[in-house]
Amino acid sequence: MQVTAVIAAVVVIAGLVFAYFQRPDNTDSGQSGTDTGMRCGTTVCQVVIGKSVGRDLVELLSGTGGGRIRVTGESGPFIFEMTIAESGATVTDKSLQCTEAAVSVCLVHGARGTDLVGEVLIRKDGTWSRAQAYLSTGGFLGLHDVNEDGTAEVVAVQLACDGQCNNAFVQVFSVFGPDLGCTAAAPARDQLPGWPAPAPKLSQLRPCAD
Repeated sequence: MQVTAVIAAVVVIAGLVFAYFQRPDNTDSGQSGTDTGMRCGTTVCQVVIGKSVGRDLVELLSGTGGGRIRVTGESGPFIFEMTIAESGATVTDKSLQCTEAAVSVCLVHGARGTDLVGEVLIRKDGTWSRAQAYLSTGGFLGLHDVNEDGTAEVVAVQLACDGQCNNAFVQVFSVFGPDLGCTAAAPARDQLPGWPAPAPKLSQLRPCAD
């Protein structure tokens, strides 16, 4: 029986505005570098990856035992604590995914043991804020507009049977609240439609089992 292992947890907004950051160029950045003066955990922050979202630049900064998410550009400068880094997740240059729309969404994710953990930032009406936190027990977290309303949802692969079997299913979360539903379980995650980047349709979802 399919068992939903994850409930999206609401995370308190921890953004702090730093007026001294300059506006970025409208380019993606994948090169590491030291951000002098700002600390992430116990060490100076290192820029891991950056992506453009319209006229904003979203960057992941990482250090020993902590990290930050920095937004600079037209929407104004913001700094958020990276909660997944503080919880022990590994952040790499593959850890940031963003979709630009009327409501833009950025997903930050990283591996923590055998799980993936993630957190979401939303830009709405010109302001960035923190949304929710997510967990995948099946090795995939991504963004896809499942219900075709113009705003991306979070797509997570979960292992069924509390991880005691190979069955896996896809769980879809709205970034504004509860999940939209789950797909039927497949005998293995590589048999999920679209694996390794499943993107289910709304018609494939059903209520998630308790």
